Amino acid sequence: MTLDVVDLQNEKVGSLEVSEDVFGGRVNTDVIWEAVVHQLACEHRGTHATKTRGRVRGAGKKPWRQKGTGRARVGDIRTPLWRTGGTVFGPQPRSYAYSLPKKVIRGGLRAALTQKFKDAAVLVVDQLAVEEPRTRHATELLGRLDVAGKALLVDVQPDANLLLAVRNIGGVRISSTRHVGARDVMDAGRVVMTRAAIERLEQVLGS
Repeated sequence: MTLDVVDLQNEKVGSLEVSEDVFGGRVNTDVIWEAVVHQLACEHRGTHATKTRGRVRGAGKKPWRQKGTGRARVGDIRTPLWRTGGTVFGPQPRSYAYSLPKKVIRGGLRAALTQKFKDAAVLVVDQLAVEEPRTRHATELLGRLDVAGKALLVDVQPDANLLLAVRNIGGVRISSTRHVGARDVMDAGRVVMTRAAIERLEQVLGS
């Protein structure tokens, strides 16, 4: 499979041969789903928390004596039975991450990229860089490449200026080949990759 390589002015400067075995096979949607759910779970921060009776503000003094008042017995005002009391079995901070075989993770990324290649949604450039870390420069770059909406920029080692320049552009994400995942690829309408990034991913995903 031959791909055209363009420069930052969107003019063809060469071509790149990629393996049909890696990016031209059957798209396994089940593996993509597994990889996407795993990535979302790992990115889930899990910082939700509720206050138990030990963390609610209030004194531990017994409000009234145990017997003789006609009222129900109570030990302290932080009891879960009272309003403003503690919460029983409420959500607590935890990690949602779980382990998934590397073969499945790589298979999901390979299938996602294959789908994008079949949809003609992948653009290969010789490099991805801007002179200054300014949003205007990144916007002009994407305009020259005819990239609009959600986009994913992938390089072996992203340019430091470009990392800062795309932060304020909604829907545009930049990632290295080491950290890119199936969810990143499937969430993007267009995928812009450097020649070096494709060669690196072909080497990793083909092994």
